[in-house]
Amino acid sequence: MTLQEIIDGSDNIVFFGGAGVSTESGIPDFRSVDGLYNQKYDYPPETILSHTFFIDKTEEFYKFYRDKLIVKNVQPNKAHTALAKLEKKGKLKAVITQNIDGLHQLAGSKNALELHGSTLRNYCMDCGKFYDVDYIASNTGVPKCECGGIVKPDVVLYEEMLNDDTISKSVKFISEADTLIIGGTSLNVYPAAGFINYFGGRYMVIINKASTPADKQAKLVINEPIGEVLGKLKI
Repeated sequence: MTLQEIIDGSDNIVFFGGAGVSTESGIPDFRSVDGLYNQKYDYPPETILSHTFFIDKTEEFYKFYRDKLIVKNVQPNKAHTALAKLEKKGKLKAVITQNIDGLHQLAGSKNALELHGSTLRNYCMDCGKFYDVDYIASNTGVPKCECGGIVKPDVVLYEEMLNDDTISKSVKFISEADTLIIGGTSLNVYPAAGFINYFGGRYMVIINKASTPADKQAKLVINEPIGEVLGKLKI
């Protein structure tokens, strides 16, 4: 079966995506050859993006965060746009994303569940006041609230728990779907990657440039850039 045939015959589709969905918008992948994990810093990015590092070396954390995780003037690509169209048509019930860039919502997706939070939301750790991404980007050093507290991005760092409500909604959508499209993810980041095990529907489709641990479970595997693949669909 082709992807077009699967989508045409499905009315309860869920999309589960990772960094590869945003690379075609110019946002670097964490684990690719030229991704964040292969660039040189005083500490490995995985260490910098941990809760312990954030607490112990807050200024160093924000240097890296501003440099690498705040990405300005990026636009959704064909993958984001196609998914938003599928949702508008009533076929796609939810986008579950590991990305923190807000591009799904910018493309028009209404039901996007952000497993790892978003760089677009930032909160004072003391009083809870909200700050937008520009507040972090335009400051230097450690961003402070008017109350004196540290302003922290609403991003799930290593060693931090995922949001319980987001987890339960994601699991519910996946378990009720008749088609699960997995795209732009190596399926190596847990606990998020484990969520696909709740799928018991008809068609699991994987669209990723490299192979994944779940390829054998899938009805269809497409090793091509996801924007190109979804951009060709008739929706």
